[in-house]
Order: sequence, then C-alpha cells, then structure tokens
Amino acid sequence: MKVKNLTILLSCAVLLASCGKNKSGKSSVTGWNYNDKKMGGYQVAKAKDQKTGPGLVFVEGGTFTMGQTEEDVMGDWNNIPRRVSVPSFYIDRTEVANVHYREYLFWLNRIFDPEEEQNRAIIEAALPDTLCWRSELSYNEPMVEYYFRHPGFNYYPVVGVTWRQASDFCLWRSDRVNEGILADKGYVRKESISNGQSGASNFTTKAYLLGVGEYQAPPGKTATSKKNPLKTPQGQPRTTVTMEDGMLMPDYRLPSEAEWEYAAYGLINQNPRPSKKENKRGEELTSNKQMYPWSQNMNGLRDQRHGSWQGKFMANFKRGSGDNAGVAGGLNDRAFYTAEVQSYIPNGFGLYNMAGNVSEWVQDVYRPMSNLDFDDMPAPMRGNVYKTLMKDENGEVMVNDTTGRVMYRQVKDEEVKDRRNYQRGNVINFLDGDTLSQATYGYGITTMISDKSRVYKGGSWNDRAYWLSPGTRRFLEEDKALSTLGFRCAMDRMGSPEGNGRKTGQFFPTKRTKR
Repeated sequence: MKVKNLTILLSCAVLLASCGKNKSGKSSVTGWNYNDKKMGGYQVAKAKDQKTGPGLVFVEGGTFTMGQTEEDVMGDWNNIPRRVSVPSFYIDRTEVANVHYREYLFWLNRIFDPEEEQNRAIIEAALPDTLCWRSELSYNEPMVEYYFRHPGFNYYPVVGVTWRQASDFCLWRSDRVNEGILADKGYVRKESISNGQSGASNFTTKAYLLGVGEYQAPPGKTATSKKNPLKTPQGQPRTTVTMEDGMLMPDYRLPSEAEWEYAAYGLINQNPRPSKKENKRGEELTSNKQMYPWSQNMNGLRDQRHGSWQGKFMANFKRGSGDNAGVAGGLNDRAFYTAEVQSYIPNGFGLYNMAGNVSEWVQDVYRPMSNLDFDDMPAPMRGNVYKTLMKDENGEVMVNDTTGRVMYRQVKDEEVKDRRNYQRGNVINFLDGDTLSQATYGYGITTMISDKSRVYKGGSWNDRAYWLSPGTRRFLEEDKALSTLGFRCAMDRMGSPEGNGRKTGQFFPTKRTKR
C-alpha cells in the first residue's frame, strides 16, 4: 500500500514539474513547448479577452438596414436603404465633454513648452474654435467666452472641434490609456508620466512597440522583478511589452458611419429580447424601419403603462421655429443649447445622446452614393488611404523630431500593382469618379463635395426632429467646425464578437469513432 501511495505521489510531482516548465502548453504543429528556454524560448501569452477601455461600451455587431427610414424631405437622395453587416466594436458611452478636451490641452501644454515656436503651432492646432458660437443676429458672446472653460459646462459636449482635431484627440487618448496600463502593471515607473517627458520624448504607443524615438522610460518594479511573467527567449525578465502580450489596447479612433448608425439604433433592445443562454438564442430579431434611438417600435413610442416617459422629450432638439426649449416652468427638453453628456435616456446599448445634443463626426469621406458603393464585406466605409512606415536611407523607421510620433507615408500604386485585393494607395474615389468607374464628378472643383468632406451624424440642439433619425447624414470639410457638432471615440474589438467569455463559432460534441 505504501509503495502504491509513493508511486502516486511521484507521478503527481512529475506532472506538477512538467506543468511548471510549460504553463502555456505546447505547439500542436511542432510539439515544442511554449515559454521554454530549453526549446527555443518562443513566448506565447495565455489567451485572454480584450478589456473594455475607459469610457467605452461594447457593441455586439450584426446586420441592419442602413439608411433612410423617413421620407427624404431634404431631397438629398444620399441615404438609400441597404442591408450591411457591422463587426463588434466599442464606442464611447457619451460624447467627449469639455473637461475631457481640456485634459488633452493641459497635457499638450505640459509636454510641449509653448515658449518654443514649433510647440506653439502644435498647441494652437488643437484649440477648439470658440468663435463657432457667433451669429450675425444673435448675442452668443457668453458662449464664445465661457462655454469651453467655465466649470458649469464641464460635462457638456465639446464643440468647435474639426474632424482633424477629433482624430488627433483619439491618437492622444490611445497613448495615454496604454501608458497608464504600463505604469499600473509596473512596466514603466509612474514618476515618468509626470516627469522626464517633454517634446519628442513623450510616450506614443507605436514608437514604444517599434522601439524607436526618444522616449526612454525607466522600467518599473514588475519589469525588473524575477516574478515578471514576461520573459526573453533566454528566460530572463523582459522589460518591454509587445502587442502579443495582450496588455496594450488597440487605438481609439472615430467610428465609421455604419458603426455609428448601427450603435445609435441600439437594436439589441428590441422585444422580445433573445436569451443570452447558449442553445436558447431565439430567431433573428431586427427592426428595419425604426426611426429613433430610443424606440421600441417604428413610431418611436415607449411603453407607457408605468407612465414614467409619457410626455417627456427623449432628446435635446429644436421643436420648431423660435422654440429651442419650451416655456418657463415647463421646458420641454430643459436645454437651450447643449445639455450634459449623460442627460436623456440611453439606448439599448447604453449610449447617451445618439440623437440630439450635438451631431457627431465619423470617419467616412462623404459621397452621396456611399450606400450603393459600399463593399459587401463587413465594416463598410469610404475613406481609406493606405499607409506604411516611413524609413530613411538606412531602412530605419523615422520619427517626428517634434511630436515623437512614428511617421507614415502613403502607399504608392506601383508598390501594390501585383496585389489582388487592392491596387492603389488612395482609394477615397474608388469606383466613384476615378478611371476605373469611368465617371467624373469634379469633386472639389465643380461641386461642394471634395475629398476633405467628412460625414457627420445625428441631430443637434438646433435641429428639427427629422435629423434625429440615425439614418440621416450630412457633411462638412474636415478642417471646419460648428457649434452643433462634437464627437465620440470608438475602438476595434479583438476576439469573440459576442463579448468576453463567449465562444466564437458553433461547437458540437465530438463523435466517438472506431480506431
């Protein structure tokens, strides 16, 4: 009996020892151990779900009918309905507020000394256009002077921001979130966030991952510890993090038009709601003609059995000429201009103000016929300009001497002429005014639409109800701004399209087969 017990103990010890050497298993292709310095040292991080970034909400993708839901009262004929599919993604719960954008400006002023001329240009380029509030026959000077900076407007949506400025904010936000992750996990010292960074030496995600640029942060406690889970092929603690380690997040960015419109409808909230339990999923449920983000039926009406929403405005908009808020003692939407970003009721995905308050920038270049030109693949969008890393004559990646950002250049057509999936670098005009489509529209010459025209979505505080429908669309030049126009950020989803802890694909029990 003792011999038997001893044998069992020895077997367990061997199993534990083998598990200790190979925590992540072995390759099913080569049979070699992962994370084993004696077998090549190939490092493989344990499979993990993508975490939700600050301010974001997960939006499970799906199919919906994009475009017009009401009569085209503007006669634009620019949002013809079409069925599209949108992969899962993340999007901000609210619009970016004044306090968030001021945080961005504070960081710029701290890192880029405004006393230096080259830095002044960086800071001035980021400033919102507060003069967007002016109107020839209105007294809006208080909004010009105070709206962006007064604490009473802290959590009101930032306006006067161009498409370019909004895109730059997304890049900055990506870097700050990833820098914070590295500091929290002990791979860079937290002191380096406040001290030692200036000008081109600031942290940017791309430069960090590529190991280029002036950024040199001292490694944190985790990085230098023997308990550091990240190892070199030789088994030593690794001080730098890679994307394969699963810590850093994808970039924040502006949502595409299809993503924004899909998220605005919040179709997940349609009744009857499908069960989230496996094997009890129900049939496909979609409302093709829903008109507003808060609706549970096509007319936009709520179930009023409890009376809680009866008679209340569900968005901040202009009811009619001269009526931006209603009468004293009974203001209909309780806002003359914008309202706080978490006001009104969220939609099915938990997103606030996807109708009204401010319209919002999206990624897409505007074309009237976009819905007809869209690719049949998921994630439809117009506006791709493919880029690649810019390198010097020695093949080294180039970094901007002032901002510290990795530099990119547009892909040349001759570089991709032998590809099957695309043959040009700039495809903004693909099949729409280019030689392949054999059509010319005079974009930017004989029309108001150009390659700088960007789509913005959703109605604003100064729009009629027609514009509240997510299917409506308008455009503005990417370097212009409005007092009715703001933005929110989005992020790509990595992994299961149904969210964390969910499977990808259908799984069936393995049948027993005779050997």
